[in-house]
Amino acid sequence: MTVLENILLAGLVICAAAAPLCKRLLATVIVYLAFSVILAVLWSILQSPDLAITEAAVGTGISGILFFLTLKKIRALKGTQDE
Repeated sequence: MTVLENILLAGLVICAAAAPLCKRLLATVIVYLAFSVILAVLWSILQSPDLAITEAAVGTGISGILFFLTLKKIRALKGTQDE
């Protein structure tokens, strides 16, 4: 294994451990997206471009958009307007 692969694997372990420990939801989403980006790079290094593209598109792209829209919706539900 190369040094780059070891660094990326360590990053995966750190992201996996940090995600459930984050106090804020936005930080958790950002750590999850970092996990997906690192995983896409690892798939690319392992010469599996189809998985790398899928992970980048679905894991980072679509999931990220859905998570951010959900966070926006949650904050909208907890708005300051009196009902």
